[in-house]
Amino acid sequence: MRKELQEYPFDWMLWRTFVAAARMKAGSEKEYRQAVNQLPYFRGVLDAIYGIGEPGKLFIEMVAEYLEKIIHAKDRGQKTAITTFCFSPAIFYALDIVPITLELVTVAMSATYKRGTADFLDYCNEVGFTETSCSSQRGTLGAYLAGNGVTIDMVVADSPGVCDTNVNAFAFASAYLDKPFFQLNMPPDLTEARSTEYHRADYRALITFLEEQTGRKLDTGKLRCILEEVGRQDLLMAELEELQILVPNPLPVTFNLLIYAGRFLFAGMPQCTKLLESMLAIGRENAARNQSGLSSGKESLRGFFCYIDHYGQDLRLWQLLDRMEISYHGNILSKMWSRDAHYVKALDRQEEAYTIDTTDLDTLIDSIADLNSRMPMIKSIRGPYDAPHMWLSDTLALAKLHKADFIVYNGTPGCRNTWGMVKPFARDTEKNGFPTLILYSDAFDLRVESWETTASRIEEFLKVRRLRS
Repeated sequence: MRKELQEYPFDWMLWRTFVAAARMKAGSEKEYRQAVNQLPYFRGVLDAIYGIGEPGKLFIEMVAEYLEKIIHAKDRGQKTAITTFCFSPAIFYALDIVPITLELVTVAMSATYKRGTADFLDYCNEVGFTETSCSSQRGTLGAYLAGNGVTIDMVVADSPGVCDTNVNAFAFASAYLDKPFFQLNMPPDLTEARSTEYHRADYRALITFLEEQTGRKLDTGKLRCILEEVGRQDLLMAELEELQILVPNPLPVTFNLLIYAGRFLFAGMPQCTKLLESMLAIGRENAARNQSGLSSGKESLRGFFCYIDHYGQDLRLWQLLDRMEISYHGNILSKMWSRDAHYVKALDRQEEAYTIDTTDLDTLIDSIADLNSRMPMIKSIRGPYDAPHMWLSDTLALAKLHKADFIVYNGTPGCRNTWGMVKPFARDTEKNGFPTLILYSDAFDLRVESWETTASRIEEFLKVRRLRS
């Protein structure tokens, strides 16, 4: 790794970047504009996020606070845990553990820094981790493997059978850093009683592991408060989802990004709730006016991303969609499958959803275990793509509900579980009337395919399929 990258801890630098960004809105709009003009890059990120009003400000502040928790965990006597976006952080907050979600930090760097995470991606390979693995974990993991960040206390993940490269990344991190490791197992079936019982027992073993690592017992009262807050967030997300069904969609294109990023960062915490409430106020106001959330106020097309988004510098995917007047209807990451979710009720799929019961410790643990088993990707990609409750049925149901004009698949070259089935998957979505674009870019590494090439492929697809002139 280049010496200049080791001058300062990478997570400290990222934290100070977001702290500075959060302060830029403290003055007048004129002062903000003058300051933005001096930025060497990442000005597009600020314009895309701050351009949506109060939710953008809250989101930047929330990311800065999340990174601040990582930086100061040791000073506050807290343990740190490397984990994945597939794992709900609620249980960590209940035990006063600071979750370091590799993929989220990778997104923050990919979108913010001109160089992205290339050096950290490559360092993983230098020390022996496979280059064909997912870049979402490697983008941050490389820095920690190089000792260029805070001290890690443990590694916790939950994606066996869902994503092989995800599993291998966390297993490798544990072995290389010599840290305690807990791996939740995910049965291939979602709703069968035997699978549910197995997963709930496994989750109890996880809690025992976390208690041993922290020296703390799980506080029933704290867990109850966190899950009650999760319930409030579920209701807010349900209304936001319901608003997106309207034509035109009253939500700005970046709102789905904020929905899932907020939930991944602060599930069950007031920071996420406050963000969702702010977003909902704007969505309701636009809906009352029968107004699109796009900058132009006009909705020409409605797009659904069946996997993940593209997180290259300056959030250019969202800028492209907004410029082309394409209403964005979320992806696999923004669907949490709560019993309160609008799509769960509209599609009559309560059997697949989780519910929160705060009666006693057993029901609390069962609830959070069930919530975790419905996390994005964990829920939809744990088995054959066309099996019940899986990726194809979820995608088709959501695309129909949202009246999508087209579907886009985007991932990374390391997404083996989806690459192994995306061609027959796309044939099935096409048969059901949804023009489907398969992108070959890397959501986190622009060296695989430049953003300009990716953007031209999106534009070409819309033109060839006669969706846009």
